[in-house]
Formats: sequence, C-alpha cells, structure tokens
Amino acid sequence: MAAHALTACQWILLSGCVSASLYAMLAAVAMPFFAVRRGARARAASVPAAARASDSLPPFTNVGVSVLKPLCGAEPRLYENLRTFCDQRHGHFQLVLGVSSPDDPAIAVVRRLQAAYPMHDIELAVDTRVHGSNLKVSNLINMAERARHDVIVIADSDIAVEADYLDTVAAPLADPRVGVVTCLYVAQGVGGFWPRVGALFINEWFAPSVRVAHAAGSRRFGFGATLALRRATLERIGGFDALKNCLADDYWLAEHVRALGLSTVLSRVMVATDVIEPTFSALWQRETRWLRTIRSVNPLGFAFLFITFPTPWLVAGAWLTGSLASGPSGGVHLWAALVSGAGTAAGFAARMLLHLRSARHERTFWHDLPLVPLRDTLLALQWLAGAFGSHVVWRGARVPVEASASTTRAKAMGVMDVMETSDGG
Repeated sequence: MAAHALTACQWILLSGCVSASLYAMLAAVAMPFFAVRRGARARAASVPAAARASDSLPPFTNVGVSVLKPLCGAEPRLYENLRTFCDQRHGHFQLVLGVSSPDDPAIAVVRRLQAAYPMHDIELAVDTRVHGSNLKVSNLINMAERARHDVIVIADSDIAVEADYLDTVAAPLADPRVGVVTCLYVAQGVGGFWPRVGALFINEWFAPSVRVAHAAGSRRFGFGATLALRRATLERIGGFDALKNCLADDYWLAEHVRALGLSTVLSRVMVATDVIEPTFSALWQRETRWLRTIRSVNPLGFAFLFITFPTPWLVAGAWLTGSLASGPSGGVHLWAALVSGAGTAAGFAARMLLHLRSARHERTFWHDLPLVPLRDTLLALQWLAGAFGSHVVWRGARVPVEASASTTRAKAMGVMDVMETSDGG
C-alpha cells in the first residue's frame, strides 16, 4: 500500500494547485466586467452590490471638500489627470496641489491648470519643510494647513476621475458611523511593454485580491488613489503627523480611523491610474515595494499570497496530472490525478475569465493575453523577493519597512487605548 501512496511533494503540489484554482475562480467571480464607457480612458466602473451600501446615503453636495494632491515631478499625463479634478459637478471644492521644492517641474503644470480654470479654487503649496521619513506625508502635513473645508480627500498625483467623483466619495461620510472612504483603481500602461505588464499587476492581481477580501468581509484597507474623511476625524487621529514615519501611510491612515470605531467604505467608484515605469528594473522596484508594504502591515496575509499567482501552479498541476496518470493505476493515484486534472482545467478557465473581465475591451484581451503567464510568474518571483529586505525605495528615498510598521501599529493601538479610556473602558 505504501508504494501506492502519494509522496509529500505530490501532496504539496496537489494542494497548491487546487488552492490556486479555487482562488482564481473566486477572483474571476469577484471582478466586474469593465462597463462600456464614453471616451478612450475609462474612469469608473460598477462594483458588486455588496459594496454599494453608500448608494442610499444623501450626497454631501452642500459640504465643502478640500482635495489634497501631493506632487513630485512632471509625470506623464499629469495635466490631463489634474484636469479631471477640476471638471467636478460638486458645488464647493478646493484643490490644494503641493510640492516640496521650488524647482519641482510640477509647478509649471499647476500654473497651467490655474490659468485654464481661473474660476476654480486651486492653490499651489510650495513648502520645503520636512517632517519625518515619509516625504509624501511630509508634503501632506504642509498642505493640510491650507485646507479650508470640512471634508478632506487625498488622492495620488497619477489619478484621474469622472465628473461625479467628489459627490460619490463624499456621500458615505453623511453617515457618522463611516470614518473613511477609499477607492480601487483601473490601471493603464503608458509608454511601452513594461507599463503594460505593470497594469496587469493592478488589474489582474491587486484589484481582484482586494475584491475577494472585501467579499469575505474584510475592511482593513485604504488606498492612496482616494482617501476621503471628515476633517474632525483626521484631527482625532492626530492629523498627518501620526503617519510621518510610516511606509504604508494610506493603509495606516485608514487603520487609525478604524481604531476610533469608525468603518471603512469601499466606494462604488473606480478611479484610473497610469503605470509609467519604462524598464524592468523600475517596475521590479515598484512592485516589490508594494509587496514588502503588504508584508509590513499583514505578515500572515503576505505569507498566503503564493496561491494568488495561478500560472506557476497550473503548470505544476498539469505536470502532476500527467505524472499521476502514468504512475500506479487505481487507488489514491487515480483520484489524485482526477482532482489535479479537474483543478488545473478549472483554474485555467478561471484565469482566462479573470483576464477577460479585467480587459478594457476585446482588443486589450487578445493584445495582453500572451503576457498573462509572464505576469503571474513575475509576481511569484517578486513575492519571494518581497519576503526579504528591510527597506524600500520610494521616489529616491529609502524607507524602512518593519520599523515604520511597528511604530505606526503602536500608535494606532494608542488611539484605541485613548478611546477606551475616554469611554470608561
């Protein structure tokens, strides 16, 4: 009987293949199809009904909104992306665009925007003061002094939105139980082969993984694409100063708010972002930074990411099926071969469905289809690289991973302790 038993290696491969296939099926179901939209650049998409709890809330159409956008350099399409924040239906909003150097080329882009929209409240903040190790947060600290409204929206520089964006992301904040609103995003590669590969990282791995977690009930996220909260909430967590030395500032801002007992809402809006890394090394650096960031805030979740890269497991599953089918007949080998074969076939179909649902249109599906195995394999290698290393590089600055995470986690727990004390807990 022992001769007919599966080896430990075969059990590991079988378990991994089945797990990866199940995950691919969940991810394919969780992702919505790209809606047919006007214009060449998609800016919004629907999300599953489970994420639409905010739809029934009245919009904050009469509440002023201050949009903070930290800038660094004249990125491709910066002007076009910033324009979408000017073309808003919201009745009362302010744009604060901040740089940390008087020589930053983004200043010329902001001046051009101010000239094109003279009736809009667009303020340029040029401030060289540095607060902490996170230069983006340092910029936000300087910009926050100029924010005049009761609702604060933070959005990365490479984000573009639809005209109803501010109305939609502000609406859930009418509910006092909601602390922060965040958005997922659709990526478009700008400038060649590696940006296309990078867009698949977001559209076919990051976004589906968030949707699977959201469908499972998790709300422990916050994305730099959009973070909307009330000014009073930001003040309660200590302002942006609470984040000045942390790596995952977007995640930790939302985590601090959750420590107050307030909820996180994933908006029905999906904004758009550009992937511009022109070389393999630039893309590798950016994506391993993301993975090390995930490791810093959720080590257990990071450890199980290995099942979210289907192609290597599907290749292993196909090999295992052939090996088991050619081995001893009957018994556990037969059942294992059937399970492995069925799992591999289902996983392959689910991976193709995920690619289909993530494609902006039919041409994109076929154009990027050959990149799917490369994308999944590259992710697996980056996951291995992300498991090591104590620093990441962000806009030329080295930021520690573990130290910033532990410090910020302690501060978040400190917020909870203060709340419990004030409540008599």
